[in-house]
Amino acid sequence: MLVKWIRCSVVDRHGFERGQRKWAGLLGEPGFGGQGGGWSRTRPDVAHVFAFWENRVFYDSFMASGHDRLAAGQSGMFRDMQVTLFERRFDVKTGFEPHFAEADVVRVAHSRVHEERAEHFVLMQQQVWNPAMAGSPGMLRGVFGEAPGNEFLALSLWRSSAERGKYRAAGAERLAARAQTETDVIALTGDVVELEPSWTV
Repeated sequence: MLVKWIRCSVVDRHGFERGQRKWAGLLGEPGFGGQGGGWSRTRPDVAHVFAFWENRVFYDSFMASGHDRLAAGQSGMFRDMQVTLFERRFDVKTGFEPHFAEADVVRVAHSRVHEERAEHFVLMQQQVWNPAMAGSPGMLRGVFGEAPGNEFLALSLWRSSAERGKYRAAGAERLAARAQTETDVIALTGDVVELEPSWTV
């Protein structure tokens, strides 16, 4: 599975949201798995969108054909767009499905990792972070992906921001120490995204 993460600063919120609803046109595209997104809890002008494709072949085919027609509806509505593609390495919790209906928020953690520490970082994601998240009430499911250049994405869907907050308070520092995160990671950024149901495809 291919995970596409888009984030941008929105200059026309109403126009952007109107255009975002037009992405319903993705339904029926070969290899398309689902899409959802919303607004950053910490930076209200920042939008995040997460799209899921079966593989790179289907994604490239869509980009070469139908993408520009759907994207035209949001022209001029945003700036500073960043797009990164990640290959799924494994799921967080049980079988990940790109469905957003029961979720209220998405937590996204983006890490750039020292090349010689990448294997250790992935192992710690499996042995330390995943069990902690999977055992946390309100965490629905998640996916861990990798991009070229030792970039990693941990995406988790939560039933509510309150439940996500409890997990955060329950010992993230302790987990980070156990996982030796500071030694592995060059840069770590993250956000909590309040999902907009009308953006879900």
